[in-house]
Amino acid sequence: MELTILNTAGEDTGRKIELQDSVFGIEPNEHAIYLDVKQFLANQRQGTHKSKERADISGSTAKIKKQKGTGTARAGSIKSPLFRGGGRCFGPRPRNYTFKLNKKLKQLARKSALAVKAQNNALVVVEDFNFEVVKTKMFVDLQNNLKVSDKKVLLVLNEDNKNIYLSSRNLKNVEVVRVSDLATYDIMKASTLLFVESSIKGLDEMFKLN
Repeated sequence: MELTILNTAGEDTGRKIELQDSVFGIEPNEHAIYLDVKQFLANQRQGTHKSKERADISGSTAKIKKQKGTGTARAGSIKSPLFRGGGRCFGPRPRNYTFKLNKKLKQLARKSALAVKAQNNALVVVEDFNFEVVKTKMFVDLQNNLKVSDKKVLLVLNEDNKNIYLSSRNLKNVEVVRVSDLATYDIMKASTLLFVESSIKGLDEMFKLN
């Protein structure tokens, strides 16, 4: 699979870049994508939820009425979940939502997500560029030139670039990541993947294709 390399003006540079079939040409494994996205979202959870159960409520421990002869149901504790102000029954407790996935499965999930985007023609490659100053308008102009201003864009850089990151930070439909930090969730969330030319080579290193 080959893609045309565009410049920042959205024009064809006359050069093409070859994408590895072992990444972009595989049959996507939807279940691997599901598990990796599920793990990513689970890891975001703090798990600090807690409600007071009957053991956590402060109140009298005395039996609140006699066992028999009242004509109503027997009751022992004022802290029972049946009463207003009582403890909650089977409420949430603090817990850790993280779970383990094998490295090979996570790698398969990333490859599958990239293959899905390739099948949907949602990949754009632009030559390496830099902004001399931090300016959001420059990034907006780049989006317009590449005709991706109305899409959720994930810009994949080969290495950190502070000016590009800060120029895009105020745009709600744009995310900028390093290729080494590329996650399945980020790939699937975006409608268009915008790779700089050098980040394609970074993908080869990440998946150890060379």
